[in-house]
Amino acid sequence: MRIALVHDYLNEYGGAERVLEALSEMWPDAPIYTAFCMPGSSAHRAFKGRKIITSWMQYIPWREKLHSPFRFMLPWVWESFDFSGYDLIITSASWYITKGLGQKFKVPEICYCHTPPRWLYGYATSVNFKKYWPVRIYGLLVGHFLRMYDFTQAQKVDMFVANSQNVANRITKFYRRDSVVIYPPVEVTKLLSKSVKKDYYLIVSRLVGGKGLEMAIEAAQASGIKIKVAGETAGWARINIPPNIECLGRVTEEEKVKLMTEAKAFLALAADEDFGITPVESMLCGTPVIAYNGGGYKETVVDGKTGVLFDEYSATGLVKAIQRFNKLKWDEKTLKKHAEKFSKARFKTQMLELVNKYAGTARN
Repeated sequence: MRIALVHDYLNEYGGAERVLEALSEMWPDAPIYTAFCMPGSSAHRAFKGRKIITSWMQYIPWREKLHSPFRFMLPWVWESFDFSGYDLIITSASWYITKGLGQKFKVPEICYCHTPPRWLYGYATSVNFKKYWPVRIYGLLVGHFLRMYDFTQAQKVDMFVANSQNVANRITKFYRRDSVVIYPPVEVTKLLSKSVKKDYYLIVSRLVGGKGLEMAIEAAQASGIKIKVAGETAGWARINIPPNIECLGRVTEEEKVKLMTEAKAFLALAADEDFGITPVESMLCGTPVIAYNGGGYKETVVDGKTGVLFDEYSATGLVKAIQRFNKLKWDEKTLKKHAEKFSKARFKTQMLELVNKYAGTARN
C-alpha cells in the first residue's frame, strides 16, 4: 500500500508530532511531506531515519522565524508537491492548512485534524500576533483569504478524523463536515516501579501563550504552592518568576515520567485545549489532574475520580480547585485504568480500520 504522510512542518516536538510518529510507525516506508524541517530540532530528532520530503520553503533563510509571516504562501507550498501514484494520503493538520491535497491527483485523503487553524477562527494561540496593530491588520487581511482557502480545502477531504469531540464540533462549525473521533496515542516510557509523592505541582508544556502559565504564576504567588514547569521555550516572553516556581526547560521522556509520578498533581490550564495528551500521561503515571473545565480536558478528566475540574478561569479559581483537591483521596489503579483508554494500540487499531476502508478507493 503506497501511503503518503503529510504534516505542517517539523520543528518542535509536541502532541501533533506524537500522532505523526505513531502513523510513521504503522507505515515506516511512507514518506513524510512537510513544509520544512529544521535540522537539529526536537521534531527532526524524533523522525531521524524517516524519508522526509520538504517544500521549497526549506531553502528560505530564517524559515523557522518567517514561516508565520509567510503563511500567505501556504497554497503554493502544498501545490508544489506531487502526490500522484499513491493509494492514500494521510494528513496531520493543524494551523498550516494541511488538507485537501489528494483531489488533484485522484488520491483519497484522510485528514487527522488536530484543530482547524486556531488563529483563523479566534482561538488563543501560542504567540499573540495581534499585539501590534500593523501585524493585526496584516493578520486580518491574510486571514480573510486563508479562511476561504481553508474552507475550500476542507471540502476536498474524503474523511475527517478529529482528535477529540471538542475538535469534531469545530470541524462541523467551520467546515460543515462530519468527522469521526480517534483520540491521539498516549504512551509513556517505562513506569517507575516505586515512587514517593513530593510536595509540588507539575506543568508540562512548551513555554508559549495560551497555556495558562500566567495564571499558574499568580496562583503560586497567592498561595505559596510549589510548581515545576517542564518544557522548552517557544515564543513565550517570561514574566517575573517567583522562587516557588522552577522552570526546568526541556526534559527527557524518562525525566518527564519521574516528574509526573512524583508530583502531587498535574496542572492542565489551557483555556480551550484541543485535546491535551499530557494530562492523560500524568494519569498513566498514577498522578491526578487539576484542569480547567473546558476544551478537551472535559473528555479526559473525570471530576472527583481522576482529577478536579474548575470553572472559574482565574488564579482564584485555580487556588480553590487545589484546596478541593487536597481534601480528596486518589486511587492510582483507577487513574491508570482510565488513562489506558487512550493507548497507542487503540489509536493504531482505529486508524488501520479507516485506512483499510479508504485505501484504493481512487476518485473517478
